[in-house]
Amino acid sequence: MPSFVPPWFLQNGLAMTLYTALLAEQPWLRSLDLPAVPYQDHVFKGHGDVPIFGRWTAPSRPRGTVIATYGITGSLENQWQLEILSRKAYHRGYGLVMFDWRAHGKTAELSPTLTSDGIYEGHDYVALAAQAKALGCAPPFWFVGYSLSGQLALWGARAAMDLSSDRNLSPGDVGGVAVVCPSLDSNRSLRYLTADPLGKYLERSIAQELKRLAQRLHQLHPDHFDLAAIDRANSIWGFDHELVIERLGFASVEDYYEASSPLPFMADLSIPTLILYAADDPLFSPEIIPDLKRVCAANPKIDLVLTDYGGHVGYYSSSDGQRQAGDSDPWWAWNRALDWVDRQTA
Repeated sequence: MPSFVPPWFLQNGLAMTLYTALLAEQPWLRSLDLPAVPYQDHVFKGHGDVPIFGRWTAPSRPRGTVIATYGITGSLENQWQLEILSRKAYHRGYGLVMFDWRAHGKTAELSPTLTSDGIYEGHDYVALAAQAKALGCAPPFWFVGYSLSGQLALWGARAAMDLSSDRNLSPGDVGGVAVVCPSLDSNRSLRYLTADPLGKYLERSIAQELKRLAQRLHQLHPDHFDLAAIDRANSIWGFDHELVIERLGFASVEDYYEASSPLPFMADLSIPTLILYAADDPLFSPEIIPDLKRVCAANPKIDLVLTDYGGHVGYYSSSDGQRQAGDSDPWWAWNRALDWVDRQTA
């Protein structure tokens, strides 16, 4: 796999993260000479019959289907990283299912069901694959995610190891999972983030977005959410403490994070999995990396690509890096993820 070579001024995880989050959002369309994807809207049924809003498309001669969603906040309307992935995958001949995950976007309008950080969203990936197949999307299905949705997709890999309960999917219909900078150990990472002087600002920004998400859910479903609890939810931990854990039956946020973190079950994954992970990711504890390397080295089904640079879902490649990799644009991670899917498909 070609090495990731960032511009010299982005050889720092925080700089890369802020650059791609705040600046690259505006010019990304100019860097990508690919047309928009012709989608159809559809309301799928997730695990437990939770309605999941999505968009799907199937090209005339598909090589398979990519199923993906975005990170901790946002919607299909504003996630440009997901749009880059979508256009690139469709251009390579893959069908697509892009969805608003629980409590997000139009899915939030359909149901007051809150997030579970993968515990149920992994089954949602499988349910969407089964329904997409019925709509005419071709297997194999590839579960893709980044940041928190990388965690969800890894849970999808776990759920896909047993398809006996789903009559519309056969063994082999789920081809594999590709994730970029996934959340792997929430307890360690949140402690690391809130202890770091600069990380505190990142945590605060994410917490503000979660608070806005909760306020929108209250507006949509006023009988299901307590405004006082939303007012108290002033941190990531506070959001989960006030709104999530009681609904899921956990005694503490720490127990919930331990139960929902994918690192403990990754050693048992039995479908092909690609993990692109940056050592300088400012959102995740560096203590995770030795454990991640150990787990992946012991499981031949996992391909770990650990890079020195990249930040958090940054991976904005320099001109030299693009030439070395043979890329026509700076989006190194999505090019590598789809190259890997191509090889698995072949």
